[in-house]
Amino acid sequence: MNEEFYAEMERLLLNLRREILESIAAEDDDFRGMINAMGIKDLGDVAADDIASKKMEALNQHAANRLKSVEAALTRLKNGRYGMCLQCGKAIPEERLRAIPYAVMCVSCKSGEEGPKRKSW
Repeated sequence: MNEEFYAEMERLLLNLRREILESIAAEDDDFRGMINAMGIKDLGDVAADDIASKKMEALNQHAANRLKSVEAALTRLKNGRYGMCLQCGKAIPEERLRAIPYAVMCVSCKSGEEGPKRKSW
């Protein structure tokens, strides 16, 4: 991998971080609006509001996890470890990094990690 590729990935990761932060901020405003809209309601409305708030929390948690992954990838870029599989130490193919810029494992290791879980279904 060359410097041009690393610069491309850094731009991609920085844009992804910005998008995630904007998404979290928008969802937070939606969540606040939903909470403020809650007044005295019947039991069905309370249950629907509770489901909506749980969904919003789950979305925020997913976004927060993606943000952590992006931040970790940016750190790996700075310390020269970006693009190296954390399990086997081999280079992660550029195509995989372009698809998932915060990937931490090569396809082979990731497939091996997910294999037993999928077989248990």
